[in-house]
Amino acid sequence: MWNMMCDVMPTIAEDSISQRGSQFSGDDANFEQLMVSMLDERDKLLDTIRETQERLSELEGKYQELEKERDSLQRQLDANLPQVRRCEEPLPLTL
Repeated sequence: MWNMMCDVMPTIAEDSISQRGSQFSGDDANFEQLMVSMLDERDKLLDTIRETQERLSELEGKYQELEKERDSLQRQLDANLPQVRRCEEPLPLTL
């Protein structure tokens, strides 16, 4: 009876258990490296977003300054140039 059991049951090598443990630790190291890489990439993207927001804010300020300057120049033109009548307006008739 004992001989039959030994023939049926496969032998378990002790090395395979230690190989599985080292395989998992290798997977853990790969996973950890992946997470570190993802966090580094996230930090870079956040820095890029922050820089882009600062640049956008600067450009909005310059745009507002240019709008004010444009309005000022338009007022100066309106004040100093004679007003031209449109062609649709009839000319006054004087005799």
